Amino acid sequence: MATITTEVATTARWDDVQHALTGGGDGASCQCLWPMLSNKDWNATSAPQRAELFRAEIEEGPPTGIIAYVDGEAAGWIRIGPRTRHARIPRTRIIAAASTEPFDDDSVWAVTCFVVRREHRGTGLTLELLHAAVEYARESDARIIEGYPVDTKGEKQRPNDLFHGTLGTFLSAGFALKTEMKPGRALVVLDLAAGSSPSRSR
Repeated sequence: MATITTEVATTARWDDVQHALTGGGDGASCQCLWPMLSNKDWNATSAPQRAELFRAEIEEGPPTGIIAYVDGEAAGWIRIGPRTRHARIPRTRIIAAASTEPFDDDSVWAVTCFVVRREHRGTGLTLELLHAAVEYARESDARIIEGYPVDTKGEKQRPNDLFHGTLGTFLSAGFALKTEMKPGRALVVLDLAAGSSPSRSR
């Protein structure tokens, strides 16, 4: 049975972050900066420039996400952090209309991106990443975590369209469905002040 471990992203783990992002799909070109940039800034940057910006962000700290390892090899990534640092979120109309949390509140965190290498997809790694992200947010005194997952309604979708995570993954991690923002996209919330997270099972 494979051994899954997780670590926060640091400069020393930069190569692992890149390995997790470059296992197929849009991770290599996006560099997990889509949630962090406005459309104008996104369109003005190339993939190498995004990599430079991403590395600078990790070097500056605090950690912006979690790396998952399978038997010691970097296999997946999740971005989580204070929602105030995600420039795209308040500019996204469906989120701005659905969320009731103030956008200047640093205690509100957001999960905005999942990446899993092709060879590890379908193994439950996204749930492991989400559990680790929740614990990291809790230890960092977050009050609320929001997610903006895709509701697949049981239908198969392209992996590149699921970087927000799936509704089923968030519900399995104890998040509550707050509202449907538009067909196929949901707002989910985990209130960390309300109690402990559900027990984890493997």
